[in-house]
Amino acid sequence: MAVRFNQRYAQYFFEPVAESFEEEHWNAIKRRELVFQRCAKCETWLHPPRPMCYKCHSYDLEWVKSSGRGKIYSWVTFTREANPFYRIPYEVVLVEMDDEKGVRFISNMAEGNAEDLYIGMPVELVWVDVTKEQPLPMFRPAK
Repeated sequence: MAVRFNQRYAQYFFEPVAESFEEEHWNAIKRRELVFQRCAKCETWLHPPRPMCYKCHSYDLEWVKSSGRGKIYSWVTFTREANPFYRIPYEVVLVEMDDEKGVRFISNMAEGNAEDLYIGMPVELVWVDVTKEQPLPMFRPAK
């Protein structure tokens, strides 16, 4: 089952609060771009965002736009209400990104059925408007 929202609770949806080193991630999402940090020195991908590279300790980090393609690494189906904004059931997926080695991104399935999901399933990025001001990156089965 794809994620569905209870619009009655949309007024309570909060805008993410970002630390200075992750602001660009959330600004890009508002522009409908999925970006990840990469160290300019050793080319290690970093997610979640951080102020310095964990591998070489460089502060020289860049933001790179993602293709939005990946494979399901894991998932869970929620059958009990954890947040009244999300109608149950819905899936939360951990997606291993194809182009950003080592990056795993948590989101929801915007399309598809729970019984069709499997580990290694190819997925692609789609944008879902949670509110008029806030889109969120989610996934659907790759076409």
